[in-house]
Amino acid sequence: MIIISPFSVHKSVGMAAVQENYIINGGFESNFWDDGTWQVDNLNADVQYFAYSADTWIDVDEGEHAINYWMKEEGSESKSFTISQTIAALPAGSYELSIKTMGGEGNEAGHVKLFAGEKTIDAVATSGYNAWDTINLSFTLEEETTNLQVGATVTGAANAWGYLDSFNLTAKNTDISEPVEAEIFVKKVSGLSEDFIKGVDVSSIISLEDSGVKFYNTSGIEQDIFTTLSESGVNYIRVRVWDDPYDSKGNGYGGGNNDLEKAIKIGKRATANGMKLLVDYHYSDFWADPAKQAAPKAWEHLSFEDKKTAVYQYTQESLQALLDAGVDIGMVQVGNETNGKFVGESDWTKMSELFNAGSKAIREVDANIAVALHFTNPETGGRYETIAETLNKNKVDYDVFASSYYPFWHGTLDNLTSVLKNIADTYGKKVMVAETSYTYTYEDGDGHGNTAPKETGQTLNYPITVQGQANAVRDVMEAVVNVGDAGIGVFYWEPAWIPVGPANQLEGNKGMWEKFGSGWATSFAAEYDSEDAGAWYGGSAVDNQALFDFNGHPLPSLNVFNYVHTGAVARLEINEIKDISLSVVLGEKVELPETVTVTYNDGSSGFASVTWDTAALEQAIKDGVGTYLIEGIVDGGAKIKANLQIKPENYVLNPSFEELDRSMWKIEYGNDDAPHTDYQQKASDAKSGEYSLHFHSADAIDFTIEQTINGLKPGYYNLSMFLQGGDAEDSDMAIYAIANNVEYRTKTSVNGWVNWSNPEIDNILVVDGMVTIGASIKAAGGAWGSLDDFYLYRVGDYEEEIKEEEIKEEEAPKESESDGNQTGDGKGNEKNQASNNVEKDNKPAPSDLKNTSKSPVIETKKGKSLPNTATNTYNMLLIGLFLIATGGLTILWKKKYNRRSEK
Repeated sequence: MIIISPFSVHKSVGMAAVQENYIINGGFESNFWDDGTWQVDNLNADVQYFAYSADTWIDVDEGEHAINYWMKEEGSESKSFTISQTIAALPAGSYELSIKTMGGEGNEAGHVKLFAGEKTIDAVATSGYNAWDTINLSFTLEEETTNLQVGATVTGAANAWGYLDSFNLTAKNTDISEPVEAEIFVKKVSGLSEDFIKGVDVSSIISLEDSGVKFYNTSGIEQDIFTTLSESGVNYIRVRVWDDPYDSKGNGYGGGNNDLEKAIKIGKRATANGMKLLVDYHYSDFWADPAKQAAPKAWEHLSFEDKKTAVYQYTQESLQALLDAGVDIGMVQVGNETNGKFVGESDWTKMSELFNAGSKAIREVDANIAVALHFTNPETGGRYETIAETLNKNKVDYDVFASSYYPFWHGTLDNLTSVLKNIADTYGKKVMVAETSYTYTYEDGDGHGNTAPKETGQTLNYPITVQGQANAVRDVMEAVVNVGDAGIGVFYWEPAWIPVGPANQLEGNKGMWEKFGSGWATSFAAEYDSEDAGAWYGGSAVDNQALFDFNGHPLPSLNVFNYVHTGAVARLEINEIKDISLSVVLGEKVELPETVTVTYNDGSSGFASVTWDTAALEQAIKDGVGTYLIEGIVDGGAKIKANLQIKPENYVLNPSFEELDRSMWKIEYGNDDAPHTDYQQKASDAKSGEYSLHFHSADAIDFTIEQTINGLKPGYYNLSMFLQGGDAEDSDMAIYAIANNVEYRTKTSVNGWVNWSNPEIDNILVVDGMVTIGASIKAAGGAWGSLDDFYLYRVGDYEEEIKEEEIKEEEAPKESESDGNQTGDGKGNEKNQASNNVEKDNKPAPSDLKNTSKSPVIETKKGKSLPNTATNTYNMLLIGLFLIATGGLTILWKKKYNRRSEK
């Protein structure tokens, strides 16, 4: 198997002690026509064994000879020839094939395309006389390969011409050592250079140690974590730096309270253990990410020009302080996840000037330090290309384009490789992953709650196990390696941010987080970041993504940084048994599987028999509608769970938009607005499945989506949906249902990304079998969000209730005799952001009842339960009295009429 990794500029990676050229006569010093060292096929050109001495003006590449070619004039079609050589045998490893070329330009250019076996790269055109260029093709052989044909195909129009020289095939790495025995399986990453960055960000470490957290080596002996990291193959440390993460009284904002002083301490310990440092300047007093890029407090009122000066001076002075402390700095990051804002500026021209201010300071302090810029969301189509193009247009000076990549949020690894390779090839930049991580357990270690795993909005392609975590890290490294020589490394984010105390000691943990800043944020951060940190301050949200267990002992996955070079094997055992989720409609037969799929730690899968708790299953079926947990035992003793949901039938067609036929849904836009919704395939924005109805517009949001459902049995129904989003100023959002000329409506709103609102409407009366359900979304420009999982289900039998009323009130008229203009009685509530327009007596406020020309509207609110039928006893009594009075008046009138007749 050959893995290709092309790149346009040759760079030595220093893997092999001697770079043997596997090509014979690669410099064409002997006449290949005579000795047969090269095979020339499809000859449609004049190919010459050329002596440099024949042209006094030519720049000699090397030696005395080369190949000279000229495409024949006959015909108008493109001409070509192929020059190749067959390599008898090559051991497994990574290789680089290269050639020097120069020649005509424009219509006279030769187009040279390298190949190795079936792998090739795009043709590169010559660019002029004496304009020598090197073309490279990097590829990997997974196993020893025999009779591998390598060479070049040259094409061009009539009269195209050029020269070829210095054909080389060298090994970058032919280490074929056997994988080591370990506790986990790790597949070796082919083509991984010795200087590939295998880094970790341990910015929180000082605050954790101040909180009493201890770390151990693999033998269980307490040891400096930096020593343990180095022994595990880590060669780089990343540290975030905030300008002033403290309030006026000196209370830290948390997240490690990472100021310059802590960066120096961390940098010195990294250097002492043979690791370089990446300095991650946030240019903020606290967390900087796509959602927030606040300038430091001290810079808050600076003009833009003064802000540029501040960035330059702060970078220069702090970087010099780190170097003066003896820290070995290899790279500096100017900003953190600066997708659309930096130091409070959102205009890309200004952002670019600020980037350059930081870059200038770094170059002046030490020109050997690499400059990195950091962005995120590689899964968004065109994002990185647009950013890189803008940086290039604005002449931003940087070396490394760095990306965050969290597997549960950021798309596929193939896409990651593709977008990074595009930047490397187009703009000549190095690329890397500045942040990644994966979870190894569902357990929460400190009582604060974790960012992953979540049931919705995340893609969990790896088992939630130590083995799954190791696989995730290894695969991210391979994705960066697959970029080619420009892919320089990967950093794991906060592998040591473990609990300061167990989850059942939450109050004690809170004291540590507040005192030492060892949680992600303290309450003191509210003065600087009131909306995020001020509302959600607390502990570690990634303790289950650490590479150490909750007590500070290294997990086997930490050694992935060593094993990617050699591979690792372990005893075969079951790594994952995915719990079963089964949803059935009441009355359907419930069948749990007799066998389940299991995944082993080497990545293979199989089947195992399972024995379920039949008593629990039978009881669930007997109890009816509800959610149940049924336990089972897999052969070998492993446990499995079945999440069983027995629910009423959902009468909404394609309720989650997963089916491609969405003709049952009708979307209308207000005021002739342009469409601003789409059925988006993005699991992270969907409540369930892959699809949701996504909305966004720079202009006003104004649309409705609805579906009319027919054939329903008369009765009462409940309706709900899920909604998430943000930036919705002046919003008016609601879920609604229209039945029997009555509109039921519950207001809702959005509260941020994947913070799902779940508005509900209860007791929708359907008499004629038809209901229209939908949602109305209005907001100011810039709003965004998604709708998902509409659910309409039956909750009560209308006809049976009428019969009961007939028994109780024999004089009451039948429901069919009513005038059809009743306003109905729905009750609705919303789990998140419920409206509170309710009077103190719990009756709907007058403003809640809004009549339209179409139908009466019931604004559903929380409060006292409404009657279970469309009439109540009080109304029955009124009707009865009305009928009695009418009857009495009728009798009196008849008597009076009869008397007149008698007269």
